[in-house]
Amino acid sequence: MHLINKPQHMSKFGELIDVNIPVLFDFYSELDEKTSEMHLALRDVAAALGDKAKVIKIEVEKNRELTEALRVKTLPTLIIYKNGEMKWRQSGEQDAATLITIVQEYL
Repeated sequence: MHLINKPQHMSKFGELIDVNIPVLFDFYSELDEKTSEMHLALRDVAAALGDKAKVIKIEVEKNRELTEALRVKTLPTLIIYKNGEMKWRQSGEQDAATLITIVQEYL
C-alpha cells in the first residue's frame, strides 16, 4: 500500500510523477473539515490498488510552491499522473469506489 503524507518539494515532484504506474495526488488542507473523510477514502484506494498505483497526500500550506505551480485553487483537488503526464484532474470530494475505478483506467 502506498499512501504517502509528507511535504513534497518541486524537485522531488518530478521524480514522483515520472513513473509507469498511476500516481493519485490529493491536495488538501489540515484546516478543511472534509480532510478526514477524504483520508479514509484514499486509504481504501491505496489498499485496493496495492503496488499497482501510488496515493500521495499533499498538504497545501506546507507545499505552496507546488500548489501554486499546479494552480490548485479548490480543495480537495485530485490529480492523476502517469509517465510524467497529467492524465486526470478534478476538484471536490470523491468516494473510494469512484477513485478506484478512475485510477484503474490508467493501469
